[in-house]
Amino acid sequence: MSAHSHKRPNPAELFQSAKSDTSAMIELTPSEAFTAISVLAVAADGKISEAERQTLAANHIRLFGSYSGEHFQELFKKVLKLSSQYAPAEVFAAAKNALNAQLRETAFAIATDLVLVDGLFTTEEKDFLVELSQALDISEEMGKKIIEVMTIKNCGDNLMPAQSIE
Repeated sequence: MSAHSHKRPNPAELFQSAKSDTSAMIELTPSEAFTAISVLAVAADGKISEAERQTLAANHIRLFGSYSGEHFQELFKKVLKLSSQYAPAEVFAAAKNALNAQLRETAFAIATDLVLVDGLFTTEEKDFLVELSQALDISEEMGKKIIEVMTIKNCGDNLMPAQSIE
C-alpha cells in the first residue's frame, strides 16, 4: 500500500483468522496486545499521522504509566518487530488471544480513539471499526456505544448530521 494512500485496506486482510498456527506461536502479554492492536489500527491506512502518533503516545502513557521509558520502548519495539515478521492477521490473532473480553473492549476503545483522532469519521473508518469490533468479539451494542462516545470526543462539529453509526 502506498505511503500516500488514505484508504484503509479491507479489514478482512487485517482481522481474518490466521491461516496457519503461527499466531499460536506468538505469545503476547496484555500490554503487548494493547500495543499491537493500537499499532495495527493506526497503521491500517498505510501511514501514521502526527495526531495519531501523539494520541498513541498519550493513551499508552496513561495505560502504562508504571512502565519506565526503557521498558515501554522495549514493548513497542517488540510489537513493531512482530508486525514486520508476521502477517497482520497473525499478530492480531495473538493480540486477541492475550486479552479477555473486558480488555478487548478497552483495546477497541483505544483503537477507535486513534482512528478518529483526525476529527473526521468517514464511511471507510466506520466500516473498519465495525469489522474490528466484530473481530474482537465485542457485542454490536457495546461496539456502537464505544464508536458513538469516541465520535463525540473526537469529531464534534465535523460529524455531519446525515452520518450515522448504525
